[in-house]
Amino acid sequence: MATRNYEGKKFDSNDIDKIVDALTVEEALQININNKPFTVSMRTPGDDIELVRGLLHAEGVINNIDLIPEVSLKKENEKGIVTIVNVNIPEKELGEGYSNSRSLLSVSSCGICGKTELGDLAFIGKTIDDNDKIDIGLIHNMFSKMNAFQFDFRKSGGTHAAAAFTLKGDLLCAMEDIGRHNAVDKIVGKLINDKQLNDAKIITVSGRISYEIVIKCFKARIPFLAAVSAPSSLAVDYAKELGITLFAFCRDERATCYSNPQRTKLNTTNTKAS
Repeated sequence: MATRNYEGKKFDSNDIDKIVDALTVEEALQININNKPFTVSMRTPGDDIELVRGLLHAEGVINNIDLIPEVSLKKENEKGIVTIVNVNIPEKELGEGYSNSRSLLSVSSCGICGKTELGDLAFIGKTIDDNDKIDIGLIHNMFSKMNAFQFDFRKSGGTHAAAAFTLKGDLLCAMEDIGRHNAVDKIVGKLINDKQLNDAKIITVSGRISYEIVIKCFKARIPFLAAVSAPSSLAVDYAKELGITLFAFCRDERATCYSNPQRTKLNTTNTKAS
């Protein structure tokens, strides 16, 4: 249930029309770990197991990508939407992210809301030093492939999308959510569950890039990140430091690279890159 119909009145000049619009559903999901509350995420229902797995990977709660924990349904609301899940994780597999548990509301606009300061972010792993190069000419086609899976957006106009690709531009998966960072978590979670994380080389997102998305990309060890819209200054700073090649304004067959451009190549003659 990604969208829900709502009645409204549309004002246009001197006219008032009754309308019914499909709006993106946003509901709370409480995530328990070993039967203890860990966090609450505001998300669009659907692909919840992937969302949980990707979130726990990004937060450093589970660092072993080969571990597929048992996720059990604990509660649904009257609309049949899952509201509480429990994740069983062996204690030896619990990472530092669990001991730094943040009992907070992770809202749709920010993936790390509630952290007291930037220093709370603990990076696991070294800077990405991948030497592969990406053909700029493939990027536009990747966004076309991602857009083809934005079913909920075409209904409501209220969701973001993320997709993962191989270096050759083959689509691995695409997901939607009301939150940009949730869509990325769903992508990473599905890649982990499908044993395809090592095949993923680029993540595309439908909106802007903020630094928490760069960090999620880094935690997944994915060297390329591309967005339709603008990056924040902090996103570019982190991408430079963490070894991620960041593209933004990827539209109209154009793309701007803000970090680590040595990984880019231009094999096509009809692609415009600014």
